[in-house]
Amino acid sequence: MSAVPLPPLPPAADDAYRPGGRSMADLADAEHRHLLSLVDQVTDPDLTPQRRREVLEVLTATVARHLSAEEQYLLPTVRAALTDVADRVDREIEADGALLTALKALAGPDDPALTEVAARLRRHVTAIADLITPLREVASDAELIRLGNRWEIAEEAAPTRPHPGTPATPPWNRIVEPAVGVVDKLRDAVTGRRTHLSDLPHRSEH
Repeated sequence: MSAVPLPPLPPAADDAYRPGGRSMADLADAEHRHLLSLVDQVTDPDLTPQRRREVLEVLTATVARHLSAEEQYLLPTVRAALTDVADRVDREIEADGALLTALKALAGPDDPALTEVAARLRRHVTAIADLITPLREVASDAELIRLGNRWEIAEEAAPTRPHPGTPATPPWNRIVEPAVGVVDKLRDAVTGRRTHLSDLPHRSEH
């Protein structure tokens, strides 16, 4: 029996079933690269104030979605599948809360505290990568793909703004986060806030 806590298979599945989709580990790694790229952009001293504001909007939404999915699926999986990492997982959950708090407290794109947020994000990427590497060794590709499918569903429903006070562990975060996400998306629609990289105008427009 797998030590990885897996979502249920479709009713007709059998032992030979191999799901389609992307591995949760691959998704996390790809999103980490995406986050680092956004951090590099938002801290670029040559960026115009307007462009920095636009990139910060996308970075904030991306972080909120990423941490939501990570806390719903990646960190519980790591805790269950690996021995002697419970303390590290707890520290990452605490660090996620501090990151969301710092992000929420930003007064704007020119806030000096943006440097602290960037440092916290870079630390996050390194720390989680150190947990993903051993997870790949104990979880099968099929297991990680099944979890990756849930990760993507979770991100679709996730908040797009920092909510450090919401639950950070299952089962409550899997209930609360989608509800908060609905409210965030309504606010985004009303205000025209950018939440994805594709929402950013080309830099040539600035």
